[in-house]
Amino acid sequence: MPGSWRFGYKGRMSIELKITKIGKSAGVVLPQDVLDHLGAAVGDRLTVTRTSRGIELAKLSDELPDDFEQQMAIAREVMEKDRNVLAALAKS
Repeated sequence: MPGSWRFGYKGRMSIELKITKIGKSAGVVLPQDVLDHLGAAVGDRLTVTRTSRGIELAKLSDELPDDFEQQMAIAREVMEKDRNVLAALAKS
């Protein structure tokens, strides 16, 4: 039955959603309890991550992590130091 939560393996909750045509695209309507679980609301952005089991939805934070600048500095340092390795990887 669409919209009814089911409990599956290891207590995972699942809900059946229907794919709907939206113009030339397709979409699903997220019930309010799913939005509540995500901590999301209309207008928020979500990330869709491919996993070995399918996909995972998560609310996209508009805030940068506290250590974002530090992470970027480290990333730039690695990219500069290993430029040749990264270029070779990009070709494969």
